[in-house]
Amino acid sequence: MQATLALEDGRIFAGEGYGAPGECLGEVVFNTSLTGYQEIATDPSYAGQIVVLTNPQIGNYGTNQADNEASKPYIEGLIVREFSPVSSNWRSEQVTDEYMERYSVPVLAEIDTRALVRHLRTHGVMRGCISTVETDPAKLVAKARSIQKMDGRDLARVVSTKTVFSFDEHDSRNQTGDSLLATALPQDQDVRSTLHVVAYDFGIKLNILRMLTREGCRVTVVPAETRAEDVLALKPDGVFLSNGPGDPEPVDYAVRAIRDLMGRTPIFGICLGHQLTGLALGGKTYKLKFGHHGGNHPVKNMTNGKVEITAHNHNFAVDPESINANEVELTHVDLNDNTLEGLRHKTLPLFSVQYHPEAAPGPHDSHYLFRDFRNLMDEWKG
Repeated sequence: MQATLALEDGRIFAGEGYGAPGECLGEVVFNTSLTGYQEIATDPSYAGQIVVLTNPQIGNYGTNQADNEASKPYIEGLIVREFSPVSSNWRSEQVTDEYMERYSVPVLAEIDTRALVRHLRTHGVMRGCISTVETDPAKLVAKARSIQKMDGRDLARVVSTKTVFSFDEHDSRNQTGDSLLATALPQDQDVRSTLHVVAYDFGIKLNILRMLTREGCRVTVVPAETRAEDVLALKPDGVFLSNGPGDPEPVDYAVRAIRDLMGRTPIFGICLGHQLTGLALGGKTYKLKFGHHGGNHPVKNMTNGKVEITAHNHNFAVDPESINANEVELTHVDLNDNTLEGLRHKTLPLFSVQYHPEAAPGPHDSHYLFRDFRNLMDEWKG
């Protein structure tokens, strides 16, 4: 298939189409990860976005159910330099082209992705349209301009679970085929001391649930719009605020819930959960020019001076100048652009990070945060 990408500023990229035929619309962003294209595709935080991958060859190790971060891909479309027609990995269950077609994800390949990424870095992320059916550039540009901008969009409500459910080892195997949880608890962990975590689903990734379970936590997942009173009625030992897509400011219902929960239970937030925490603390958020998307971002832990290599996926950030320094400590900073990557309340049991400690793009530098959450709950309960 022939396929075309049109950006809202009129820039056109023509190449070959794979995956599902047809059209897709979304905000075009780029991700610098070397591996993990299936985890990226199934991350609900990418809802509403078309993802450009900078690694030149994608699809070569195929796909399998165990690597899904959700039940299906959430990206609107995928753009790559070279799309492998074969899978060369013993874990592969389906070639990537068939996988993308199965879930109706259009793929554009054989374009100059370096030129596209440089364009987005220079001018910022922008709306785009991929099509295998329309050939008129003017019509494609008009379609790109017609979609709603990411600013002001509440997508957490769209991707969130609609029902309360418990996550356990059995559920994990059903969703991913992963049986690692059977032996995942540390040998020195007393499983009788299991703590109950209520996790807000703003677009939660499956590996976050695994990591909480591996710290000896029993996890109940609740919809994004759950009130604080209903969470407290579940008698949690701690509350987790998940990642998710879109602009944090319209998610005001979650901000209100976080404010009502502060000081009444330990709270740990990641990504969108971090941004919502910042808003609940009276801060402000802003949209980054081209966001942070990749598995290789250096973040400095300001509490001990160590640098962590971390995975990122966010378009918005908390303004550090808007945070009350008398109440909140800024704990992590991105060394690429000095954006705020973590905070901790000085008196209340609450902390959050902007990056993704559950992701393992090679380094496992940030896994300690889940143990910190476990320790915080133990201290609060004691």
